[in-house]
Amino acid sequence: MSGVVKDPWAKLRAATPARIGLGRTGAGLPVKANLEFQYAHARARDAVHRAVDWEALKAQLAPRDVVEVASQAPDRATYLRRPDLGRRLGEGADLLPAAGCDVAFVVADGLSADAVQEHAAEVIRACDGTLAGLSLGPVVLARQGRVAIGDEIGAALKARLVVVLVGERPGLTVADSLGAYLTWGPQRGRRDSERNCISNIHLKGGQSYAQAAAKIGWLAREALKRGLTGIGLKDEAPALAAAMEETGRLPEG
Repeated sequence: MSGVVKDPWAKLRAATPARIGLGRTGAGLPVKANLEFQYAHARARDAVHRAVDWEALKAQLAPRDVVEVASQAPDRATYLRRPDLGRRLGEGADLLPAAGCDVAFVVADGLSADAVQEHAAEVIRACDGTLAGLSLGPVVLARQGRVAIGDEIGAALKARLVVVLVGERPGLTVADSLGAYLTWGPQRGRRDSERNCISNIHLKGGQSYAQAAAKIGWLAREALKRGLTGIGLKDEAPALAAAMEETGRLPEG
């Protein structure tokens, strides 16, 4: 016997990004584990407080039509203290064209500027194939916005369905996770139970752009067909993501 004891936590650590079996040094964590924790905490905190570079995002979305609006929260500090103001449309409401469309995308910073900056434009681009044949409104960038701001924006655009892409609350594993919320018949006062959510969109073990686009495409078409979203509409298409990875489009039928 060599006397070497194998690490009993190795298999579990390989299967999850969760912090388990970190060991100890005296009464505390080893220095490496402690520093990694502090770094992850700093990343999460920065993602919440950092501002989205909206000009850079507009450039990423080109040549799409883009409209910029803002919620009633005047600054980031107010936005974090007053969630209600982030749900209400403020500056720029008069810029929204009431032309009508099947689907409108709204990008709101939510609680992770990093998620919006890194993933929002790519997800919209990936939806070109899955939403083919549907009329799309301009992409609306909603500064200091939360999910429900999409209801007022969608109603102003006369959109049948609104898709809000928003930065999810950062954790100590992932600080740049994007969420997509779909609401049929957007109007002020919609409940959260009337929305479908696709979460965990990121490139570090989360849903890929193609997977997210496949789900958005399927849910959007079913929502428009059935006239509903939320608890009455379940994702019944588990094979779509694989098809999207291969072809970039939803399968026919």
